[in-house]
Amino acid sequence: MGRRFSSRVDTVLWPILFLTMTLALYLAMIGAPKEATMGDLQRIFYFHVSAAIAGLTAFAVNFVASLIYLAQKRPRWDDLALSGAEIGVLFMVMVLVTGPIWAKPVWMVWWTWSPRLTSSLVLCMLYAAYLLIRRYIEDPERRALVSAVFAIIAFLDAPLVWFSIRWWRDIHPSAMLETGGLSPSMRPALVVSWAAFQLLLIYLLRRRYYLQVMRSELEILERQIARIV
Repeated sequence: MGRRFSSRVDTVLWPILFLTMTLALYLAMIGAPKEATMGDLQRIFYFHVSAAIAGLTAFAVNFVASLIYLAQKRPRWDDLALSGAEIGVLFMVMVLVTGPIWAKPVWMVWWTWSPRLTSSLVLCMLYAAYLLIRRYIEDPERRALVSAVFAIIAFLDAPLVWFSIRWWRDIHPSAMLETGGLSPSMRPALVVSWAAFQLLLIYLLRRRYYLQVMRSELEILERQIARIV
């Protein structure tokens, strides 16, 4: 019954996600006015900022799930932690790709080692390392334990990403959501884009978690068969 309910939720979630993402694309590309200084190039920030928030949210899911796993030792929390890490890396790669696309025309360079860019790259690399660690540890319990501890340490970089432009001098522009300095006519595009990426995060997280649960069950079954044989 749980899986049937999950399927129904996805059936409802998918069209809502599609409509919200379509509206976000329209508002970002057509509905929002052109920014006075950067022109149409600024439109990429609606997706850049939304992807960054979605990535940090996914890593927060990984962090919380890892803490609960250490407390309860239930494999399902490890499955959720893995799902959050994978999707978080996906969104952070989007951030690291869209950022330089904007930076080249504005800064005249593809990359600069500013605090926010550096901490974002480090965060993505830490969770990529988290995924690699899981591949090289065969014992499920040890893999989950080591991964949970590593995930908690890796998440310490997340606050640095968010607060870096407040704590240090940074060439990176202030995030629109942090400063509240966005023009009122541009806010709908950013809010809808944020909502679309959050819905995308939820949808991907649900699907990836469901797949990981099935993989874990298959792994347990294979070990049981191996003992019998």
